[in-house]
Amino acid sequence: MENEWKIDSEESDVLIKTRHSLIDYMSGSKNNFKGHVAIQNHEVENASIEFSLKANDKSRNSDLKLIDFFDYDETPVIQFKSTSFEKINKNINFLKGHLTIKNITKEVELDTEFIGYNNYNGVQKASFEITGNISRKDFGLNYNPYHGGYAVGSDIKLIANLEFVHH
Repeated sequence: MENEWKIDSEESDVLIKTRHSLIDYMSGSKNNFKGHVAIQNHEVENASIEFSLKANDKSRNSDLKLIDFFDYDETPVIQFKSTSFEKINKNINFLKGHLTIKNITKEVELDTEFIGYNNYNGVQKASFEITGNISRKDFGLNYNPYHGGYAVGSDIKLIANLEFVHH
């Protein structure tokens, strides 16, 4: 029996980090998450996911902020729209799609792991973690070392924690 699950934007978030530090935390309450997954026999059969995120220039806890990668007159928005879902096994799935950062769009492949089910106040939810490495140079994210002098690797890691609600 196949079940459709819809994304719960309020309970989803994305972390953007380098190996050593958190760059940005983007919560679903301020950002736009859309999508659904089909789960059959406790395994993901299909998924379609989209999100658009505003880089947070008010985050006080991170040493280095995503806003530091942008010119100040730009509105830093990150968008992802999946184009295909490939199931490898129970835990490993690949989500391909178009990632847009700073008006540059590239096709990326993100690892999608089904974490499991949980229950909030009688509402059943399914949790996923989506991870991917993004090349800074591919998206023109040239960090200015004068913003704090942190050594930034060539890759930035995107980690999306997504919650889906059964409808």
